[in-house]
Amino acid sequence: MRHRFTPIVLASTLGALFLATTPTVSLAFPHHSIGWRQHNQERRIYQGVRQEQISGREFARLDRQEDRIARDRYRFIHNDGHLGPRERFRLQHELNHSSRAIYRARHN
Repeated sequence: MRHRFTPIVLASTLGALFLATTPTVSLAFPHHSIGWRQHNQERRIYQGVRQEQISGREFARLDRQEDRIARDRYRFIHNDGHLGPRERFRLQHELNHSSRAIYRARHN
C-alpha cells in the first residue's frame, strides 16, 4: 500500500524542487531597482530591433549607452561595496535619459 503513494510524493517533491530553483527576473532584480531597470531597458531595445523599429545605427548607440551605465554601476559598487545616494541618483538620471532615447528610437 505504501508504494501506491510513492509516485505522487516523488512527483510533488520534484515539482517543488524545480519551482524553488528556477530563477526568474522578478526574483533576481527587486522591482524598481537599478538592475531591474537595466534589464528592462535592454529588453526594450532588443524588442525594438526584433520588431524593426530600431535601426542598426540606433541599436549601436543605445547599446553603448547601456554599457556605459553598466560600467558606472560596476565602478560605483566596487569602489566601496555599495551604492550611495549620489551614485544612485546619477545612475537613475542616466537610466531616465537612456529610457527617453529608447522611446524616441522606437517611435520615430
